[in-house]
Amino acid sequence: MVAMKAAVFHAANEPLTIEQLEIAEPEGFEVRVRTVASGVCHSDLHFVDGFYQMKTPAVLGHEAAGVVEAVGPLVTEFQPGDHVIACLSTFCGKCERCLEGQTHLCTNKPQRSPDQPPALTWNGDPVGQGFRVASYAEQMLIHENGLVKIGDDIPMASAALIGCGVTTGVGAVLKTAKVEAGSTVAVFGCGGVGLAAIQGARIAGARKIIAVDMVEHKLGTARELGATHSVDASTGDAVAKIREITGGGVDYAFEAIGLKVAAEQAFEAIRPGGTATIIGMIPVGQKVELPGAAFLGEKKIQGSNMGSNHFKVDMPRYIEFYQRGLLQLDQMITARARLEDVNDRLRAMKEGEVARSVLMFD
Repeated sequence: MVAMKAAVFHAANEPLTIEQLEIAEPEGFEVRVRTVASGVCHSDLHFVDGFYQMKTPAVLGHEAAGVVEAVGPLVTEFQPGDHVIACLSTFCGKCERCLEGQTHLCTNKPQRSPDQPPALTWNGDPVGQGFRVASYAEQMLIHENGLVKIGDDIPMASAALIGCGVTTGVGAVLKTAKVEAGSTVAVFGCGGVGLAAIQGARIAGARKIIAVDMVEHKLGTARELGATHSVDASTGDAVAKIREITGGGVDYAFEAIGLKVAAEQAFEAIRPGGTATIIGMIPVGQKVELPGAAFLGEKKIQGSNMGSNHFKVDMPRYIEFYQRGLLQLDQMITARARLEDVNDRLRAMKEGEVARSVLMFD
């Protein structure tokens, strides 16, 4: 067991507390990683705000990069000293979804069995690993099928963003929706995932990329990262403005917030034959309502889970995009902070102050 600091989630609408935890030594295919950087992602906020449930106490955080400290006896892909990105799309490689190539939808994600000691403990009691990553901590214990090796020259803060927000947003455009060159795109929400989707649309060669948000500085960042147009949803009917810009609607719309109304607007904003992709985590129990007659126009709506990723292949490609200047990651980082600042960073995200905050551990 190794002692470490971690931010512990106790209950919805309560602050996380910084505690001294113990993390187990890796067994089997597990890898223990020293956390260097962890993005503060909106998905964590959904649990803190009570829109999704998780057994507590638990450690949240899942968008992370770090350095391998130790490996289990069955690990062959990694060794101590390797720089890695963590991904919550851990896969077994054996279930039906995995064998059909949909590893991001794995139905049997590897985790410790009940007869093994818990991965995390606090005063002798088990603590849950949020998303099987738990990166709001100085160390992480992750199955090797939840990690990808990267070069030592990649900045850890930027690499961490690839672990969730970038893979989710860029992947939704390139892999889930398969946006075509010359098409028109609207992205609802200009947080980390939305900004990544905007960049994905630019990389795909979309001719019009419309950013939609209610915060002007976020729209400004969106324009810097590739949006050709921006719509301030706080000043009027965003769908009407999108139709005006495009002459009837976009080919592809993306909802990157997790709001019922934004999902409905994304569907309204597409032209006949267009596709709306819902990326955000809409709260449990809420239903998206759509006009039935619209389907006569062959309008489509679909979901996207973590950008339909094959992250062991996709993440190295996104890093290459970054190295070539096609994917601008450094510009997405609004603030850097310490683990002890996690509650403030969650607040800043909720209030729309930041695109992405990154917790730095070194």
